[in-house]
Amino acid sequence: MPAPLHRRDILKLSAAALAAGTAVTAGVPLGAAEPPPAPATPAAAKVKRPLKKSYFGLPSSGSTLIEKFKILKEVGFDGLQLNMPDSKLPVDDVAEALKASGLQLEGTCDSQHWRLHLSDPDASIRKAGLDALMESMRQCKKLGGTSVLLVPGVVSEKVSYDDCYKRSQDEIRKAVPLAQELGIKIAIENVWNNFHLSPLEAARYVDELESPMVAWLFDIGNVINIGWPEQWIRILNKRIVKIHVKEFNKTLADKQGKYAGFKCDLLGGTNNWPAIMKAFDDIGYTSPDNWATIEMNGGDTNRMKTLSGQLDRILES
Repeated sequence: MPAPLHRRDILKLSAAALAAGTAVTAGVPLGAAEPPPAPATPAAAKVKRPLKKSYFGLPSSGSTLIEKFKILKEVGFDGLQLNMPDSKLPVDDVAEALKASGLQLEGTCDSQHWRLHLSDPDASIRKAGLDALMESMRQCKKLGGTSVLLVPGVVSEKVSYDDCYKRSQDEIRKAVPLAQELGIKIAIENVWNNFHLSPLEAARYVDELESPMVAWLFDIGNVINIGWPEQWIRILNKRIVKIHVKEFNKTLADKQGKYAGFKCDLLGGTNNWPAIMKAFDDIGYTSPDNWATIEMNGGDTNRMKTLSGQLDRILES
């Protein structure tokens, strides 16, 4: 007859059985060495969205227009946006520089819209402003661009909100036939003009013009002071045909005044770039046919290279 088990012996056997069961469950044979841990799976590489990269303006480096254009191309930009008409930028010279550098013209910016408001009480000033807009459209077409940036009006103590709304729409309607003829879109920008203070109104303003040739150029940094870019993007949706990539730092603005908010680099402000880029994904903007144009202070070749690299990081957000 076997000797009786004492309580301590029972506890030892129970512990051994538990250990054996654990080893079998884990797929490790009894008595075998524990296998080394599996190598960590590398994080998925970030993929840069295939937007074409553009810069609004010119670098300080380069002594000729062709040299300046070539610098932008060399640091990674596909195109540029220019203020036009501009006596310092003859159309033929710009065309030559585009050809020599391989850059594309993303579009033009109406160079007179801050001086000749389409909302001005004086009809002659509105007429001059309309003429400037249409000349910018003609130059844009000749240079291969696809849109003209327009600040449609300015609300002030002398120009009421409703007058700005009506007058600017009336003048834009006069430009629509030329836009259709040329195939150049009028791209309205959100700026600090005391106008278009909500995305719902901004969408309605474009819709009321009832033309596919009138759309929106959405400036990311300009809206941070009054809202969240990702919300505006989803509301404006397919009305957005161009964008300005711009940073804004609300902390600086709160401490030093609102314009100080722009005194920061890309990726150094308040913009939630992953959320912003996700919103662009959601509306289908991030395709190879679309542009991302930096509107930030430029400088020499090194500065332009830095901006180009920062834009790459944003497009990977």
